[in-house]
Amino acid sequence: MKRLFCIGLLGLAAAGFRTAAGEPDAAMLKHGEYLVDAACLCADCHTFRDWKGTLDRAHWLQGAKLDFKPTRITPWADHAPGIAGLPGFATDDAAVAFFETGLKAGKKCSTPMPQYRFSHDDARAIVAYLRSLPAAVK
Repeated sequence: MKRLFCIGLLGLAAAGFRTAAGEPDAAMLKHGEYLVDAACLCADCHTFRDWKGTLDRAHWLQGAKLDFKPTRITPWADHAPGIAGLPGFATDDAAVAFFETGLKAGKKCSTPMPQYRFSHDDARAIVAYLRSLPAAVK
């Protein structure tokens, strides 16, 4: 009986933060929001700032020009792409793999983007949260 209980718990853990319909539940979205907004501070690069330097909540994580540069010559991105809605990833699995390995199509992103290595559950929460945000209108 104890063994069946443990197997049942493993099944619940594998199901993760999903509702019966397969959608991310509120806990998963909240965890992803915490990781993106508070722990990793993604908005610092991926959100436009007004002339006062205040992050523009109307364009949250929709991409921005980077207003800082390295002090020595090095490969460097001058723009942080929009990550709201995850327009750069065709599938959730590809986005989860990126957040687990820090590699996109087998390559590192340009600095200053860190090469994150999140756990599978954290990567799934980040993807769910970013997919829930409106992408930039072109």
